[in-house]
Amino acid sequence: MDERVAVIGAGSWGTTLARVVTSAGRPALLYSRRQDLCDEINSTHTNSAYLPDIHLPACLEATADLERVARESSLILFVVPSHGFRDTARELGNYLTGEHVVVHATKGIEQATHRRMSEVLREETCLRKIGVLSGPNLARELAAGQPTGTLVASSYDEVFRRSHAVLNTDYFRVYGGRDVIGAEVGGAFKNIVALAAGVAAGLGLGENTKALLLTRGLSEMARFGVAMGGELMTFGGMAGIGDLIATCSSRLSRNQQVGERLARGESLADIQGEMRMVAEGVKTARAVHEFAREKGLDLPIVAAVHRLLHEGGDVPTLLRDLMSIPTGAEFVALAP
Repeated sequence: MDERVAVIGAGSWGTTLARVVTSAGRPALLYSRRQDLCDEINSTHTNSAYLPDIHLPACLEATADLERVARESSLILFVVPSHGFRDTARELGNYLTGEHVVVHATKGIEQATHRRMSEVLREETCLRKIGVLSGPNLARELAAGQPTGTLVASSYDEVFRRSHAVLNTDYFRVYGGRDVIGAEVGGAFKNIVALAAGVAAGLGLGENTKALLLTRGLSEMARFGVAMGGELMTFGGMAGIGDLIATCSSRLSRNQQVGERLARGESLADIQGEMRMVAEGVKTARAVHEFAREKGLDLPIVAAVHRLLHEGGDVPTLLRDLMSIPTGAEFVALAP
C-alpha cells in the first residue's frame, strides 16, 4: 500500500497528477528528461515553469532516470504529449515487464498513423494492463484542489482498482469504465471543438454560439468515436460531454487560447512559438480530418477547423463554413 507511484511527464498535467497521488497518501516519483527541472522540484518543491505558485509536497520526488521509474514503481501514469509519446514509450519499454500497470492521460492521436495512445503503448512495450484517464480535468484547477472527477477506462479490473486507490480523493472523484477507445477519442476530439469555441469567444460571440458548437461538436465526436470502435454512451459521460464543457468554457484551456488568438489576427506559427505547453488540438485536427476522409465521415466542424489551421483558411471563412453546415434531422448521423 506504500508503493511509490510514478508519473512520466513533468508538465502541468503530469505534475498535477503526481500531486493528487500524494494527497491520496502515496509517495510519488515524477519523471522529467530535464535534470534542471528535477533539481528544482527536489530542492524547492516547485515547478515554476508549468505550475507557478503551487507547492509540491516533500514526498514527491523528481528523477531523470527512466529505468529507475520502472524499477521502483509497478503503477505508472504516462503523461507525455502525443508527438513525443511513441519515443518515450519505446524507451520505457526496455525496462517494463508484463506485471506493470500503465494508465496514460494524453489527449491526442498520433500523426500519420492515426493510432490512439493505448495502441502505441501496445506496439512499443510488452504491456497488457493499460488504461486511459480522461475527463474534465483542467490542470491548474485540480492542482489548486478544486473538486472535479475523471474516468479511468480499461479492459482490466485491476487497472481501475489500483488507479482508484491512488487517485481518488475528497476533491478528485475517479469513475471506471471499459471503453478505452471512447475515452481516448473524447479526450482528443474535444480539443478540436475547443479551438472553434475559442475563435467564437475571440470574435465576441455569446453563449448561444458556444452551445451550438458544443452540441454539434459532441455529435461529431460521437460519430467519429463510434467509427473507431467506441461506445456511444461514453460520449455522454466524463470523457465526452464532461471534458468538452470544461475545455470549451475555460480560458485555462490551451486550445481555447489558440482559437481566441487566431480570432484576434495572430498567426498560428507565432502563437505556437510563444506557448510553453502543447495545444494538442492543432495536431489532432489534422489526424482526425485525415482519418475521417479515409472512412468517408462527414465532420463539418473538424473540416472547418482543419482549413483554418492547415489549409490557409481565415477566421471569417471558418465562421461562414460553420454556419453553412446543412441542417436536417438532429440525430440522423448517429442513427444505426
